Amino acid sequence: MKGQPDLVLVGEIGAAQGLKGEVRLRSYTADPADIAAYGPLRDEAGTKSIEITRVRVTPKALIAAIKGVTTREAAEALNRTRLYIARSALPEAAADEWYVADLIGLTAVSPDGAALGTVTAVHNFGAGDIVEIEPSGDGPSLLVAFTDDTVPEIDIAAGRLILIPPEETEASEEGDDGNM
Repeated sequence: MKGQPDLVLVGEIGAAQGLKGEVRLRSYTADPADIAAYGPLRDEAGTKSIEITRVRVTPKALIAAIKGVTTREAAEALNRTRLYIARSALPEAAADEWYVADLIGLTAVSPDGAALGTVTAVHNFGAGDIVEIEPSGDGPSLLVAFTDDTVPEIDIAAGRLILIPPEETEASEEGDDGNM
């Protein structure tokens, strides 16, 4: 989050659900219902504390009750509120896992060490993660599937990741089976 890099986006409040103040909730946690386990969350400005008191998973959505929100009108006022938590409150990631917040700002380098750009975002449109690289020079951002083939190494402590651009990945795959 701009201005407060120690905060991590964990969810977003959606539309009101029903008449008693419940909301639809988009959770970015591994288990969507776990968003309520982190305790009070903050809005993007850091001015509002939001405490999820109850969640229920339905086939179509995660529904949440928010402390102090008891009417549909109050729930509607929270629509599109992004929910953040302090990075220090999150558990350590497993050895082969990373928080998106930890990847943003890493330098992307080629296997031979040449700087390619900086990680500016990680997107997921439903078919897997895509890492966005802002190039070191001029040109458009590079969008690359975030896989072991295209990003074989990540070193958070060194502030870099190795990126094999798609053209190189495709060329090596074509060379492997002898077909073009």
